Amino acid sequence: MQQCGVPAIENLFRSYPQLRVYEDDIRARYGMFEKTKMSIEREEGLERFTQGHKEFGVMMTEDGGVRCMEWIPNAKAVYLKGEFNNWNLIQYREIGFGKWELFIPPNRDGSCAIRHCSELKIVIETKDNQRIERISPWAKYVVQREGNQGFKWRFWNPPSSQRVQITHTRPNKPDRLRIYEAHIGIASDRCEVSTYRHFTSNILPRIRDQGYNSLLLMAVIEHSYYPSWGYQVTNYFATSSRYGTPEEFKELVQTAHGMGIYVMVDVMHGEASKNVLDGLNMFDGTEACFFEEGARGFNNEHDTRIFDYKKWETLRFLMSQLRFYVNEYHVDGFRFNGMSSMIFHDSSKHVQQSSFRGNQDSQYFGMQMKTDGLAYIMLMNDMLHNFYPNVITIAENVPGMPALCRPVSEGGLGFDYRLSKDAANVWAKLFSDTRDEDWNMHFIRQIIRENRVEEKRIMFTEHHEQNEVGRMTMSRKLIGDSSMSESQQLTPCLDRGLSLYKLTRLFTHAFAGQGFLNFIGNEFGHPDWVELPSPSNNDSYQLARRQFHLADNQQLRYKFLNRFDRAMNRTEERYGWLKSNQAVVTRAQESDKVFVFERAGLIFAFNFHPTKSYPDYRIPVERFGSYKIVLDTDDRYFGGHSRNQPNVE
Repeated sequence: MQQCGVPAIENLFRSYPQLRVYEDDIRARYGMFEKTKMSIEREEGLERFTQGHKEFGVMMTEDGGVRCMEWIPNAKAVYLKGEFNNWNLIQYREIGFGKWELFIPPNRDGSCAIRHCSELKIVIETKDNQRIERISPWAKYVVQREGNQGFKWRFWNPPSSQRVQITHTRPNKPDRLRIYEAHIGIASDRCEVSTYRHFTSNILPRIRDQGYNSLLLMAVIEHSYYPSWGYQVTNYFATSSRYGTPEEFKELVQTAHGMGIYVMVDVMHGEASKNVLDGLNMFDGTEACFFEEGARGFNNEHDTRIFDYKKWETLRFLMSQLRFYVNEYHVDGFRFNGMSSMIFHDSSKHVQQSSFRGNQDSQYFGMQMKTDGLAYIMLMNDMLHNFYPNVITIAENVPGMPALCRPVSEGGLGFDYRLSKDAANVWAKLFSDTRDEDWNMHFIRQIIRENRVEEKRIMFTEHHEQNEVGRMTMSRKLIGDSSMSESQQLTPCLDRGLSLYKLTRLFTHAFAGQGFLNFIGNEFGHPDWVELPSPSNNDSYQLARRQFHLADNQQLRYKFLNRFDRAMNRTEERYGWLKSNQAVVTRAQESDKVFVFERAGLIFAFNFHPTKSYPDYRIPVERFGSYKIVLDTDDRYFGGHSRNQPNVE
């Protein structure tokens, strides 16, 4: 075995000694990463290579002309047509390596020959003499046709007077994340697809006031099928026109930055929509182009295409998308979805396990792993963190994978955080399968506190998956069908539900992670799941919205949950438990159902017993001294009974 190449691999083995048996695999994927990076640097340079959006697609030059370039390896001839020339064909010239180039001079008065927002199409004559029409993979703006029949490509080139000016500097990179996860389309009380402008004016102030320092936006990258939550991406450089224009999205980001809110977006670099006419699939008339060929190029479960990370232009395309969103829109970070398709040859055979269930490391090494996909992830993270030190990357869907969030120099994949479902899973299991009196404190301790302490995790009680159609939200499980009106008597059942909603969110927030994620509306216990309009529900928007008026109505008990959520975030901002060391459990008493831990100099004491309270209850502490209550779920202000004296030491 060649003992070189991975500069800090021994650091990895000190943290994970059990991974030494997989050293060959770790060195192999690092070797592919290093070889690919060196090839890019030698041939083009990483700086230029990862800014393909400045060379490819259709864009105006400084003198008012239009420069066009596309990679179409199966083309015999390529043409551009559009409203600007009454749909007549203008031919590209081939310049080698499957690339085609065209220059359109400015008008006589120096203005651009292609009018802003006018429609364009690429016409490709393939090597087997087919003639097909396509949208450029680098298109910056596409709009949906009437009846949702695919997209039209429109040339996005607004005059300077209509462009949003960058006036706010980026917020500092947070040292811990309090994330508000949101979907623009459902961020309204009304039965409609909401907009960037509505979100900017109405939702951003809520996020700021609730004490969240980060915003994670779903479904911003253009996708053909609205109910897919943005997972079936068609146009990687276009923000979704369902919600408004690119400039309106830019205004959203700028406004968030002015409020000190860090903005991240979801990206899909594992799979793409199978659409042909408005997506990447069959772009040059073949199954290949950006994707794997044959069966490995399809994910039949998701009805999507799988990228081929061995291809030069696929790497350019995907990494350029990230830099485009950082440079053009000033996005601060990314969550990567669909990662199973990036790391496994056959993701359908991979049963995800959490690391606390024993040693599952072996499933992340061996022949089932896609080495070129792993090398791409390392290359992408290395590139982003070198060019933009303040960018944050989050990995979703691989909670048990070792070294996911270890530095690339150690042979890790280089993410900053992993999204952990462990807390959500344990609460769901306890609420669904276990009587209150049978809750096991050891079970809570072991499942939520997984043993990958060297890697940062973002915890949540539920996120969008738990709120999708067909799943009962935590609020519905705990609160039931109560109207939540204060004019109605507080029943024991409702009292229990409100209390557990606050307790479990605080426990998840404080116990194990370095970040906390809240799905839009859950901060006040939104009662309904999300069901995006589709043929299965007769295209109804009834559940494709968030009823913020419930939190604002002072006659309803939702206000108590909203207040507690705000107080919880503000308390964390003051004491910083998310950036401190792991919690130290000082008591997990089964008979009493009492769980106590310390973190960041605070004592967190939870009584999970369904019927008993304990006056003058004694607990051990790490440091002797006097303690006062700084946050109490039972405070009347949060809908409790104020059974604890707030000023007692």
